[in-house]
Amino acid sequence: MAWSAPMTAVASSVFTAAQFNTFLRDNLNETAPAKATTSGAYFTVSGTNEITERIPATVNTLVAETTTSTSYTDLTTIGPTVTVDTGPNALVLVHGSLENTGAGSSRMAYDISGASTIAAADNRGIGVFGTAGTGIVSSGVALHTDLTPGTNTFTAKYRVASGTGTFQSRRIVVFPL
Repeated sequence: MAWSAPMTAVASSVFTAAQFNTFLRDNLNETAPAKATTSGAYFTVSGTNEITERIPATVNTLVAETTTSTSYTDLTTIGPTVTVDTGPNALVLVHGSLENTGAGSSRMAYDISGASTIAAADNRGIGVFGTAGTGIVSSGVALHTDLTPGTNTFTAKYRVASGTGTFQSRRIVVFPL
């Protein structure tokens, strides 16, 4: 249901039960306090005069794992993975400790599945480049404005340009909008 513009009162006119329900009760049920059901949630505009409660989510994977794949893939422990209800937008943060045994790069990004299908890409992730044994702790953020509203799953993926990449302390955070 959407919020309705209130009626204009006229002197000496009767305020009916139907008008009360439409312009007072129903509009109050469209406010953030009436829709708030989850601690830590926030509200986003989901349509004209309409708001939707959104719940951010995060998952951590602390174990160190490796890959030599030059295309985005899963590690032994898949993810981290977050599933949330989104509108057409979401803010996604990735974080991790990355290292490479060679002079190549190690990269962490994520794909999106469910209502949307979007492959992992370098421009939505983090990476380490350079000399062997040099690792970094990095975070990156991307704003998606291309999602299909509904339940979407964000799963971290990993790749290297060459050498063996080591990934640990991995995190993904999603703020659905």
